[in-house]
Amino acid sequence: MIRYTIKLTKAEVEELHSIINKGSHTSQTFRVAYILLNCDEGKYSDKVTNEQISKVLKVGMRTIDRIKKKFVEGGFEGALERRPTKRVYEPKVDGDTEAKLVTLCCSEPPKRFAKWSLRLLADKMVELKYVESISHVTVRRVLKKMNLNPGK
Repeated sequence: MIRYTIKLTKAEVEELHSIINKGSHTSQTFRVAYILLNCDEGKYSDKVTNEQISKVLKVGMRTIDRIKKKFVEGGFEGALERRPTKRVYEPKVDGDTEAKLVTLCCSEPPKRFAKWSLRLLADKMVELKYVESISHVTVRRVLKKMNLNPGK
């Protein structure tokens, strides 16, 4: 296993202390700042073992190793900031489907029902083969975007 050693500069130590002492940051940023300060083997800090860090901060040993690796490979900012997601979300509903949903919402509800519910609309969209599958939550989002209320 590769052992990463961290040697922080005086400016980095000061920035980590400022993160811990003032301002509002995510809990992940605080955790990384504490881990980096405690893992520092430079002349500006006291070295603490990974076991002690793990016990005090209630994080796993593997988490400490990952943060050290991110610092060595990605630099100071790379360790503190989260990576942006690479996942691309395909929209399930396009303009044509939205128009069909709005038309359906404005039409008469099925027999035995006084008004359309979100689940009824979702089921009817699938039944009419406008979409392969759709959740009532997606129907709600589309109707909210269009400023429509199926209950009125």
